Amino acid sequence: MWSPNPDNALMVDLYELTMAAAYFEHHLESRATFELFVRQLPPERSFLVAAGIDAALDYLENLHFSDEEVRFLRGLPAFRTVSDAFFDYLHAFRFEGEVNAVEEGAVIFAEEPILQLTAPLAAAQIAETYLLSVINIETLVASKAARVVHAAQGRGVLEFGTRRAHGPEAGARAGRAAYIGGCVATSNVWAGQRYGIPLAGTAAHSWTQVFPTERESFEALLDTYPEGATLLIDTYDPLSGAETAASLGRPLAGVRLDSGDLLEKSRRVREILDRHGLQGVKIVASGDLNEFKIEELLRSGAPIDLFGVGTELATSRDVPNLSVVYKLVAVEYNGRFEPKTKFSEQKVYAPGPKQVFRFTSGGFYDRDLIARADEKYPEAVALLHPAMREGHRVDARPSTAAIRARALANLERLPARYQVLRDAPFYPVEKSAALMRLLEEVRERYLGVPENPEPRAEH
Repeated sequence: MWSPNPDNALMVDLYELTMAAAYFEHHLESRATFELFVRQLPPERSFLVAAGIDAALDYLENLHFSDEEVRFLRGLPAFRTVSDAFFDYLHAFRFEGEVNAVEEGAVIFAEEPILQLTAPLAAAQIAETYLLSVINIETLVASKAARVVHAAQGRGVLEFGTRRAHGPEAGARAGRAAYIGGCVATSNVWAGQRYGIPLAGTAAHSWTQVFPTERESFEALLDTYPEGATLLIDTYDPLSGAETAASLGRPLAGVRLDSGDLLEKSRRVREILDRHGLQGVKIVASGDLNEFKIEELLRSGAPIDLFGVGTELATSRDVPNLSVVYKLVAVEYNGRFEPKTKFSEQKVYAPGPKQVFRFTSGGFYDRDLIARADEKYPEAVALLHPAMREGHRVDARPSTAAIRARALANLERLPARYQVLRDAPFYPVEKSAALMRLLEEVRERYLGVPENPEPRAEH
């Protein structure tokens, strides 16, 4: 099973290590600044919830190469011409750089740096793959969860997706990220133990099928959990199952529907429960749910109290990946940082270290400005904060519950028009005039031809 500590040094693309070796062999020890950001939002997303930052800092704090890992690398054909000194470097390697990052749970948009890393070139390069991977998966799922929770209109959402996630580690990460995005619990026990997330679960159809009758399966479960269990009532017939559950005369926490016409079934089941005086028994719905299906169910008046969402949430099925990139923005030469970018078609990005300033109006987010790191906008809030210095965290690790509370508070400040599920308007994100001038200076330095675009207005 995945561990946050020593066993992930080789969770890296080979070219990160071959570049690191070449930097070493050519004595390129300059410090460099890289920024990790989402190049553009997919059409189905109007905002993102930043997640995975805690795992990124864990990785950097613990990153080192074991003797076994160094022996493995030394034996690869790719490194046969590399000096022994490089492998001595790997033996002694520790990340000793600096990281600025947005707070985990921040609402973010395209091109805004989530994480900004400054370190010697080789160290900064080695970190790329893991940082991209972990921030991609957790931001992806946290953002999906925020949409699902928004659609549920205050009803609880349970994350049930580990069995459909892209591997056990992804399932654990999805459980954490979904909780940050607003889910009330996860079914992933490891995530509960590791991150302190509330756990939830019922029983499978196999439990019911093992017993001669449905009634006996319900009674056995309630004998084991006499303070109340949630009964899965649609193994055979949901209405008959509801009648059986309601007639037991036992405390019930809830009943779960997992298939079929959830609108009609939930209405009929609610009638059965209420007729038996069980108004307090909750109806839980699951079965290939997503934010659109939940929104439609509630718009149609479905009396559902809790939603279990699995595949669609843990895999973010409609948007299964983000265009997360990790780009060199500056390299230090003789004590001075020189801004860097590239000009390949559709992949130009602003050079130099940056800061994101958020302007508010009436307590709500109004617009963002991506600026040079040395610019000042006292009327705005700067989103990037020191997270790591000399390879160590600046602050103590916050609890996952605290990160979740922060994310929910941030979402409350994002105007409702940007949170609608379909055709949401673009939240305004501008670039400062100084940043655009820097881009043109770098363009002219490398290409000799300024583009002279019209910079977007500052306010």
